[in-house]
Amino acid sequence: MPFAGKILGFGFGFMLGHLVGAFVGLWIGHMFDKGMAREFSQRGGFGGMFNQGRSSLTNHMLFLHTTYAVMGHIAKASGRVTQADIDIANSMMDRMGLRGDRRKEMQEAHRDGRMAGFPLRQKLKELREACFGRHDVMQMFLEIQLQAAFADGELHVREQQILYTIADELGFSRQALDQLFSMWQAEHRFRQNAHSPHQASSQQQLQQAYRVLGVNSSDDLATIKKAYRKLMSQHHPDKLMAKGVPAEALELAKEKSQDIQAAYEMIKKAKG
Repeated sequence: MPFAGKILGFGFGFMLGHLVGAFVGLWIGHMFDKGMAREFSQRGGFGGMFNQGRSSLTNHMLFLHTTYAVMGHIAKASGRVTQADIDIANSMMDRMGLRGDRRKEMQEAHRDGRMAGFPLRQKLKELREACFGRHDVMQMFLEIQLQAAFADGELHVREQQILYTIADELGFSRQALDQLFSMWQAEHRFRQNAHSPHQASSQQQLQQAYRVLGVNSSDDLATIKKAYRKLMSQHHPDKLMAKGVPAEALELAKEKSQDIQAAYEMIKKAKG
């Protein structure tokens, strides 16, 4: 843990105010070190420091390749790959702007994931190591896999088992996964209703908005605002880019941020 602030604070404080000044300086240095420690943690600790020396292109390609390989593995989980599975993969590539050779590489990754004996845990371990300490990046990966699993409108038992394996390897509890899935379902319906000519009732849409933010209708506005800010921080495209998310995947983060923003505005209006 950084302690340079304490040393400097104590030294300067002692020079300016002897013992009293030294303790004041020590306290200021401690607060400075806490900020440094937080920044150190957000950058992924020592693993994050060493990862900065790796090729960012390699990390980006690893993220994308693993994303589509695992999507392919989930697609095969129900016994056969359906048209809905292919459509969700193509839709994801369209939203990421994948074209030409890059798109062909991701299609090949999807096929690799569908092969018997696909080393799921090994691939996830490699991803986790590349994203060491970057919880938001791994959460984005997990959210993409949730979309793939629900491509045909239902979650099969085998698909759920794979999702639990993914969550376990990336450091998420089953409870956290279930909550993410519930929030994603709400976001999916919220977005569909917003763009559908046959919109749901305003009350139904409001209930979906609460679920998008993971809050209850009985929560006060301060609690809801706190949840909103946390979600926006987790999914802000600029922050995710700084943490190593490939530019191709940032469009997904942008879409999610817009959904979170729209849900919050609807709730805020309803709360008055």
